[in-house]
Amino acid sequence: MFTRKDTATTSKKPARNSRTHWSGLPGCESSTTIKNKHKVKKMSQKPLVGILMGSDSDLPVMKKAAAVLEEMNIPYEMDISSAHRLPDKTAKYAESARERGLEVVIAGAGMAAHLAGVIAAHTTLPVIGVPLASGPMNGVDALHSTVQMPPGIPVATVAVDGAKNAAFLACQILAIKYPEYAQLLEDNREKTRMVLQEKSVELKEGRM
Repeated sequence: MFTRKDTATTSKKPARNSRTHWSGLPGCESSTTIKNKHKVKKMSQKPLVGILMGSDSDLPVMKKAAAVLEEMNIPYEMDISSAHRLPDKTAKYAESARERGLEVVIAGAGMAAHLAGVIAAHTTLPVIGVPLASGPMNGVDALHSTVQMPPGIPVATVAVDGAKNAAFLACQILAIKYPEYAQLLEDNREKTRMVLQEKSVELKEGRM
């Protein structure tokens, strides 16, 4: 199990350039697969976002969410916990999320994708579901499983394999409390606008 010493200060404002890759939950087995495939860094800043997936096969897509959070300097943790194969661990993860300092959870799963819904059932934190393309239905089943939640247990569901947008949505949620993240989102959008403007000029000038 990966452990670390917290050195958080009394300030609630997140530090810049602080990113956390976690594998494991107190009282549960750590995920050696993520440790091997995704470098674990010891950081002093507590994670604000939890990225959860049902299997290591989901990692290539879910790493895209991690990349966005790193770009936005938002500390996060990653772990594997299946709603069906590790139900107790999944429930404990959700129930302890707020106490551990998480403010948003991103959960990705394919096929009978109940992970995000199970997480939402055990916490009142915002949960963002990422349906993953797999199996004969190529993610349509996962989309329906994730988005069709009963009243009072919402899951904000993005597109199939939409891990990037899940991370951007997490940033927008955090930006309500942390103004610096709102500015980073604005900067990112301005960067995107500039890139597209350049592409437009290249096309008009016959350089594409």
